[in-house]
Amino acid sequence: MAETAATPASFGILADDPAYNATLAARIDDTDTLARVWIKPDGAPTPFEPGQYVTIGVKVGEKFVQRPYSVASSARALDGGYELYLRLVRGGAFTPLVFSLPVGHRLRVLAPKGKFTMEPADTRVQIYVSSGTGIAPFVSMARTLADDGAPRRAIYLNGVSYVSDIGYRELIEGWEKSGSYPATYVPTISRPADPLNTGWTGRTGRVESIIQSALRDLGVNASEAIAYLCGNPEMIVAAESELAA
Repeated sequence: MAETAATPASFGILADDPAYNATLAARIDDTDTLARVWIKPDGAPTPFEPGQYVTIGVKVGEKFVQRPYSVASSARALDGGYELYLRLVRGGAFTPLVFSLPVGHRLRVLAPKGKFTMEPADTRVQIYVSSGTGIAPFVSMARTLADDGAPRRAIYLNGVSYVSDIGYRELIEGWEKSGSYPATYVPTISRPADPLNTGWTGRTGRVESIIQSALRDLGVNASEAIAYLCGNPEMIVAAESELAA
């Protein structure tokens, strides 16, 4: 867990509350501002469809502060709780609260919901276009298909600002190298001139700008693919235009 001066008490987060129904079961910090966390409900986790989200919250004073996050777990393996992928927004209204929580802290989780779900019967190549932490639901989709014994070719196009922000890289590139899942990871860096990205030799530019070239290089025929988009609204609009072309 990254070192931080912030504590739940410093934000006025209540240690316990009758509405709390889950625990922060585990946490892995990939960077100072990116973390994977596992939220374990007190009872059996409510089943969900890959692509859906859960809302988590903590009590601050007299009110709950909460936000929704896509689940990255396989829908078939929830013994460890819901895996979420979070970015710390410094000065934000919610993520600083979550990042202050130690493992074992209590919180509230609402049942999964959302209509952004995988088409279960669609066997075409899956093109996953994401910016930042928007990659999380696509990890859930592939993990679920793998657990169902029905993997499909997946192309992950993920745009981030810095090399260190490339999410789930080890997992997805591990699938590709081992042949355990037919996935191809194509990350792109939007700030190639930044000193923090020195040495990067991969693609550059916003993720929507690489869609056509990446799919062309990978030999993907549009009639044989389905695209899923997750990220900031501007990216979604631009990516839709690129895919339509």
